[in-house]
Amino acid sequence: GPFSGRALLIFPESDGLSLVRAIVGDDLGESELAAIEEEALAETGNVILNGCLGSMANMLQHTLKMSLPHVRRGDSNLLFEILPGSNEEGFVLFLYINFSVKEHDIRGYIAMIMDLPSMERLKQHIADFIDRVMMESP
Repeated sequence: GPFSGRALLIFPESDGLSLVRAIVGDDLGESELAAIEEEALAETGNVILNGCLGSMANMLQHTLKMSLPHVRRGDSNLLFEILPGSNEEGFVLFLYINFSVKEHDIRGYIAMIMDLPSMERLKQHIADFIDRVMMESP
């Protein structure tokens, strides 16, 4: 689309297992949960990120191409490494989300990592969106 970057769905490891348990139920034991955890987290990330980024793309009236997510574990140095092939500094836009799954309290963040040109294009598309909305308001 008009900008490139990486979107991350981030939450503490303990919340990841709680999220998987909330999705598949309490019938599975710990070893069975561990066996499907990575696949379940990747699919959950796919649904949440596609929903959020798809809504954003619709509002900005642009299409986005997205690849399938994968699970990464580690500290902030691993999660927020600069985009491959970029010689620019990366910027991170954080969105706080509060999951509500079957009465579980699971909290997380969506982070969008972009280089400076992509961030500038995003800001311009947001400004265009605000202008469109203001023109439509009575």
